[in-house]
Amino acid sequence: MTDAQHIRPLTSLRFFAAFWVVLFHYWPALATAGTPLFVAKGYLGVELFFILSGFILCHVYRSEVETGRFTYGSFLWARLARVYPLHLATLIGMGVLAAGATAAGFAVDPNILSWESLPANLLLVQAWGLAPQAGWNHPSWSISAEWFAYLTFPLFAWAALALKARPLVAVALAAIFMAVLYAGFEAWAGHPLTLATIRWGALRIVPCFALGCALHSLWRERAGPGRKGALAGAIISGAVALIAAATAMSDTIIVLATGGLIFYLARMAQAGSSVLSARPLIYLGEISYSIYMVCVPWKIVFVNGATSLLKLESGQLPWPLWCVFLVGVVPLAAISYHLIEKPARTHMKLWAEMWKGRAPKVAGA
Repeated sequence: MTDAQHIRPLTSLRFFAAFWVVLFHYWPALATAGTPLFVAKGYLGVELFFILSGFILCHVYRSEVETGRFTYGSFLWARLARVYPLHLATLIGMGVLAAGATAAGFAVDPNILSWESLPANLLLVQAWGLAPQAGWNHPSWSISAEWFAYLTFPLFAWAALALKARPLVAVALAAIFMAVLYAGFEAWAGHPLTLATIRWGALRIVPCFALGCALHSLWRERAGPGRKGALAGAIISGAVALIAAATAMSDTIIVLATGGLIFYLARMAQAGSSVLSARPLIYLGEISYSIYMVCVPWKIVFVNGATSLLKLESGQLPWPLWCVFLVGVVPLAAISYHLIEKPARTHMKLWAEMWKGRAPKVAGA
């Protein structure tokens, strides 16, 4: 199994990670008392994305690093094609929304149009402590963190290769590193690293990305259980993550459990299981990046519009309207995926191929 698309359960899992984050952002707009603990932990859906990113990038590129065929420039361009077009589109969209609302006389959070933060957002370095405000499309901080991981990916790959013969050691070291970093950061900063965004977002991805790379080594280098064993592992890992989140246990435990879920879902695919491989789920996973990136703009438009039209003084939505709001992000994401994300990615890859075709060949190559 060499193609990332064959690990279909992991593509489907991306949707559930995105939906967890969406619930976290949308629940405050619901006219209800209190927030379920599982929803309150929804910010950890980002950690799930980060672990998945390390696992999948090692799955696709580690062999190239190992055999000396890895091309850093081509890798970065491919990753930029994956994330930047929609990032730029939502950044512009937020600017247009804020400018339109201001012109219409509505109050707008001044941080949204933070011109001081615009250069960092355009360069994808806003999560490196280089943006003074969390402006524009705030969820894009995690894309900035991903960009940091992309830039440093060879280091993660080389570390994974150095422990290739001892993948269990790699996983243990990654887990220990995560636990120590989480504890040390909270003691120093006064808040969990898992809640960091524009100031420490680039650091936030590091332990998760390292864990994803280590889990891939274990998945690749060691023989695993059959379908039943992998299914049992996935059920146990998923149950631990759900129970830990629903009882507000340590973020470290929840994140490590989601890492186990990723590992065992990949094992299931490796064993030929079709669990989480249904086409609708795979499609939802494919548009998960769009779901994540449009969720906040959609929240601003829908909640403000409904509050204004229906004269909702509390600014919160009744259950039926909130459900429309929640479900509405999916078709909106599908539109952005097909009109912006997918075609822009295709065009950028074509530009790269055209550039390679025009590049002069080295003598003797």
